[in-house]
Order: sequence, then C-alpha cells, then structure tokens
Amino acid sequence: MIRKLVVLLATAAVPVAAQAPKWTGPRCDLKPAHYLVNSGQLYLKSASEARFDEQKQKDLRDAQRVLTQALTTGNQEKNPAAWYYLGRYYILTNNAEGADSAFTKAEALKPDCKDDIASWRRVVWVPTFNAGVAAWQANNADSAIRSFRRANSMLPNEPTGFKYIATLFFNQGQSDSAVFYFRKAGDIAAANPKFAQDRKDVLFNLGRILQSLGRLPEAQATYREYLSAFPGDAEVLAALGGVYMQGGSKDSAFSIYRQIVARGDSMGYYALYRAGAEIAQGVPDEPDTAAAGSSCRSQARTARPALTAARIRARCDSVATGMAKAYTASSREAFSLAAQALDASLKLNPYYREALIHRANTALGMHDSVTALTMSRRLLGVDPLNRTSIRIMAFAQQQNGKIDSTLYYLRLGDSTLAAEVAVSQFDSTDLGRDLKGTVTNPRTKASAPFKLIFEFVNMQNQVVGSDTVQVNAIEPGQSQAFEVKGSGPGIAAWRYRKE
Repeated sequence: MIRKLVVLLATAAVPVAAQAPKWTGPRCDLKPAHYLVNSGQLYLKSASEARFDEQKQKDLRDAQRVLTQALTTGNQEKNPAAWYYLGRYYILTNNAEGADSAFTKAEALKPDCKDDIASWRRVVWVPTFNAGVAAWQANNADSAIRSFRRANSMLPNEPTGFKYIATLFFNQGQSDSAVFYFRKAGDIAAANPKFAQDRKDVLFNLGRILQSLGRLPEAQATYREYLSAFPGDAEVLAALGGVYMQGGSKDSAFSIYRQIVARGDSMGYYALYRAGAEIAQGVPDEPDTAAAGSSCRSQARTARPALTAARIRARCDSVATGMAKAYTASSREAFSLAAQALDASLKLNPYYREALIHRANTALGMHDSVTALTMSRRLLGVDPLNRTSIRIMAFAQQQNGKIDSTLYYLRLGDSTLAAEVAVSQFDSTDLGRDLKGTVTNPRTKASAPFKLIFEFVNMQNQVVGSDTVQVNAIEPGQSQAFEVKGSGPGIAAWRYRKE
C-alpha cells in the first residue's frame, strides 16, 4: 500500500553576495539640518572614498564621534538624518545589529526613506543570510538558525530567512516551531507581489505540515488560501481532497478528485502524477476490524437480558464485515480516480518512475493483479536495482498467485541483491537534466566493480542521451555517490541497466 508521507520541499540557495557601493547620498528627501550631522556625512563620504586604510579608519572614528555627539549632547535625537548616517556608519564597520537599530529609528522618524533604508539593510543582510546557508550546507542547523534570525532582524520584510528557519525546524521534528515561522513567512510574502513564489512554497508546506499533525481545519484553510491566490493547482486541490478524506467528508473529497480527473487533458504529466499520488495517499488506513469485533463482543456480553453466543457472533461479525465493506467501497473509488490521473500521466510520459510506483500501488490497493504486474514489470525495466521496485513486484506476484516468483523477489529485495541503486534527484538544468543518487552494498562482503548505463528518454520513450557510471568495489554497508548529466532534446525520464 502507499505510505502517507509529508514531503517538505525547500531548497537552500545562496543569493549573489552584495557589497557596499561607493558613496551615494540618500535617495530620499533627507537634510542633515545640523552642523554635527553634516560633519558626520562628510566624514562618511571621505571614508568611503579613501585610498588608504589608515585614512579610512580615521574618518570612520571622526564620523562616529560627531554623530554620537549630535545624538547625545547635540539634541538631535529626533533628527532622522542623524540616525540614518549612524546606520551608514555601521554599514561601513560591518556592525549589523548597530545598523538595524539606527535604521529602525531613522525610518520611524522619516518613513519616506523606507526604500532607501531597505537597500542599505540588504547590504548587511546578504552576508549574514549566506552564513546561514553555509551552516545549513555543513549540517550545522543550530548555527544556521542563529544566522537566519540575525538576517531576519536586519530585513524583517524579506520572507526567505523565515522560510528557511521553518524548514530547519521541520527537519528537526519541531513541527510547532515550523508552523510558526511558515506563518510568519507567509504573512510577509502576502504583503508584496514580488514574493509570490515564496508565498506558494510557504502555503504548500504549511498545509502539508498541518495536515500531517491532524490539524485539519487549519490545513483546509491554508489550502484554500493557496487556491484563492493561485487557482487551479491540481496538487493542492488533491491535498485538499485528502484533508476532507481524513476528516470523513468523503463526498467533498471525491467531488474535488473528480474535478482533477476531468481536467486531465489540460494538465501536464507531472501535475497529473502529483494529483494521482495525492488522491491515493488520501485513502485512509484499513480499519482494524479485529479490534472493532473484540470491542463489540465485550459490550454485547454485558447486555441484559444476556445474549446467546450465536447472537453475539452474528451482531459483531456484521460490524466487522460492514466496516470492511465500507472501506473497500470508499478506497476503491478513490484508488479508481487516482488510477485515472496516473494513467493519464503515464500516457504522456510512459516511463516516469514515480508515476509507475504509485500506479502499481493503486492497482495493488484495488486488487487489480493484472495491472499491478504490468506496472511492476515496467518499473523494474526503469529501476531494476531498487528495493522498492523489487518489493512491489513481489506483492504483484503474490496477488497473481505466483508463490515461487513471490519468494524469489522477496529474497532478492531482502538478502540477495548485490547492490542497491537509489536515485535522489532528477532536475532540469540549462544543458539538460542532472541526475544524482547512490549505490549501496547491502551484503556482508565487498561488492565487485561494475557499470551502470543510464539512458535518458523523451515522451515517446526514445533514447535521446546516455551516460555511464563506474561503480567501484564497495565495502559492506557502504555507499558510493554518483552524478550523471543528461543532455538531449525533450528529456522526460530515465532508466538504467547494470553491466
């Protein structure tokens, strides 16, 4: 059966580093209005243009002295220019906290300078943000969170840092903190159209987390907010249907699922695949009929007048049978709709691995043994050295009553597989497709060297490119990472074979 997972999709990306430009005056109507503030401005300009560090440091010291004097004994604490130029001083001395404090006061006194101040905040925000990204890439989550928090304090109207903190907390299993920061990022992104993609990411991930936590009304509201801002997203529609299924609103769920399937001709293969996967994952777990029957029998024995054993058996067997029939009818309808979406996806891209996995699983869920076997064979043709592929084939053989074949594939997946291939990334690039993964030795002795021949195919299943991975001898339990570059027109899927 298909496992119901919450998948968080978020990728840390290092922005282009920003550097403080040469001296420019404020891009808003801001006058020094006091000789000390004017002196501070002139010292900062001189420091920015100084050719020698000794002169620059002297100018910076003088700028700090006169600006501090203006704000303390010069009665200029209500002068926005004094705070603005103090912020500019902190920019030149790489003092992020000082810049944030000074600019906050300047903006409060002179709101017209908001955009100019934001551009200077970004000068210190970028390296701090990049430090968080570097820490994340080094698997130092605590340090990354600290850096992103500092970055957020410098540029509080930028959602990316909040989004990344949320992702880090989610990866650490701190779902409540992840929800808090995703909400914060979403509020910021909603206020500015230029952050539309951030808002999409945030609402999608927030909905998935809330759904996984069983906070269904909040998940439903989040998905509806997403669809209100970005209508027609089949994956989110399917996720909303899943929320209805979890909450027992089957009719509402199926109404949404039917909308998705009816629009299949206008959707691409990936959107159809994601919708089909979401529909199938919305099927609830099979009810525990044994527990229900046991509970029924316990209650029946306390009834007065006492029931005979035959009456208790008849009553409680019907309870378990009714639950099983209701589940079968409900799950079959959902699996049927999922199968329609996945079939439409596979018609467009016949050998897309993820769609094949979900289609084989929906066939297993429907006890459609013929389709399960057909899809399992196609899946093994794409991904023959993966345990997921092998186990799905074992279950398909079992449903077809092939005991010997079932045992063969179970043993292959559990103990006799010489090497396991796991593809973890298949991304578009400017030149084609980038595929990454690992080869693991699951056995108790070192594996022999071999080659993997990867082929890249288009929508018509025609090979348009290939690459070879040389797999060295691998010690027991160890792995070798690999990366192949697919170049060719219209790459839509991959497959490999061992040589």
